[in-house]
Amino acid sequence: MEISLGVVVILCLALCLSGFVDAVAGGGGLISMPAMLLCGLPPHTALGTGKFASTLGSLTSLWTFARNHLVVLKIAPVGFVSAFAGGMAGSALAMLIDSAMLGKLLIFLLPVGMGISLFSGKLVTAEGDLPEKHLWTRVILMGLFIGSYDGVFGPGTGSFFIIAQHLVLRMGLVRASATAKVFNLASNAGAFAVFASGGVTLFSLGIPLAIANIIGNQIGTRLAIHVGPRVVRNFLYITLCLLLISLIYRFFLA
Repeated sequence: MEISLGVVVILCLALCLSGFVDAVAGGGGLISMPAMLLCGLPPHTALGTGKFASTLGSLTSLWTFARNHLVVLKIAPVGFVSAFAGGMAGSALAMLIDSAMLGKLLIFLLPVGMGISLFSGKLVTAEGDLPEKHLWTRVILMGLFIGSYDGVFGPGTGSFFIIAQHLVLRMGLVRASATAKVFNLASNAGAFAVFASGGVTLFSLGIPLAIANIIGNQIGTRLAIHVGPRVVRNFLYITLCLLLISLIYRFFLA
């Protein structure tokens, strides 16, 4: 499909902002996915191209967090494998759904994702020890279920990983944000592998979008590291507000 230079510029700006939000608090897809759909990309192409860009952006963000020793390495390998499997399963399901039906599914999943985030409990900044009871079961289920959601749809996935690790694994928000990048990278990579093999990834658009996403991720990662958990929490709330605004525009004003 042909895409004008103006659309590429608009999407690059959206993906840069998406990477920034994703690095700080997760949920960058709340910006990138509506932007690509509103610019006329078919749902499957938007998912496949978005996964290509977000995979590279998540990789660079994870590298910066890891260099600052903020990733909880104990759960990282199991989390990566389970989220990768979840991402592949979810994207395989998305490939089986026709474009019109997938669009309707996306409409349904946006408010569901917002509701889960809003009613997930009070977010505090305290750091706790990882729970010993059923730790690996919690990690695997987290990776599989949230990773599958990422493969089918995606927006809000980073926020869900952060919230789950914060509430279920008792991590502080900065460490949760860092470790969530392991899960999010894996689910993005698993989904991208399936979408790319299905021929729905638009690499000519994905490359500039990936560069923009990397820039945003790097800015956001450094902010999260240097400013601390309170700002991460605030950006998480901002992300949820962005979701609500995009819903109102997409389904009531557009």
